[in-house]
Amino acid sequence: MILSILEFFQNLPSKYCQKCGEEIEEQHECYGNVCHKCIGLKDMD
Repeated sequence: MILSILEFFQNLPSKYCQKCGEEIEEQHECYGNVCHKCIGLKDMD
């Protein structure tokens, strides 16, 4: 059975920072693999 695109993205696993291991809060389908703290950016909240 083919999943809808929405189901596909909702079912992607959480991403974790490759430097510190914390879960990355941004979208799971993005290309980044290092959290904002580790690359020196302020939180975007």
